[in-house]
Amino acid sequence: MKLPALIAAVLVATTLTTTTAAASPAPSPRPVVKCEFTPTPENPAAKPVRIPSANARAKGTVDVYFVTNYGPFVVRMDRANAPCGVHNFVHLVKSRFYDATQCFRLTNSARLGVLQCGDIYRQEEGGPGYKFPDEVTGQETYPRGTVAYGNQGPGTNGSEFFVVHSFANISPNYTVLGHVIAGMSTFDRMVAAGIADPDQDGPPAKPIRIYKVWTH
Repeated sequence: MKLPALIAAVLVATTLTTTTAAASPAPSPRPVVKCEFTPTPENPAAKPVRIPSANARAKGTVDVYFVTNYGPFVVRMDRANAPCGVHNFVHLVKSRFYDATQCFRLTNSARLGVLQCGDIYRQEEGGPGYKFPDEVTGQETYPRGTVAYGNQGPGTNGSEFFVVHSFANISPNYTVLGHVIAGMSTFDRMVAAGIADPDQDGPPAKPIRIYKVWTH
């Protein structure tokens, strides 16, 4: 499917998902939180990107649209749950950080079923050149459709994220950004294409490519 057709499919799917929602309330003052983004000179940015501003909105949602070689999907991100995380993700999207990238890890084991993306060079390598703290309560769960930041330990969030295509029996150490509201069949196709590892945790059998990401 060509890119224009994929984009059209995203828009149609989202319209079908959201048109039955109630009318939006009148605008009200938006609470703001301060975020701490720390440069990581030992891990410089894999793509040109500035550190986000310190001020993040802590109210409302934002829809993020993805077009991949397996089809489109849409994620609704919750600013109230992870204001700094969503602020960072939107910043990276607007910086085109995720455009023309690959997802290097796909899992489908008894414990973990996720697609990991956002590490530009290879699995867990190639971030934005900075990190920021977790936004977790210790009560997080990760059912099908959850989108969350990946990390290499506490306070190491950057650009890496994962989408749960089945379930994730993991500790509540990963900041939840939101959930897929359209396009879960895209992930079903990715999983059906296979994983190049007998343990079902490794590179996809066929490359998974993110063509374009934008917000609305």
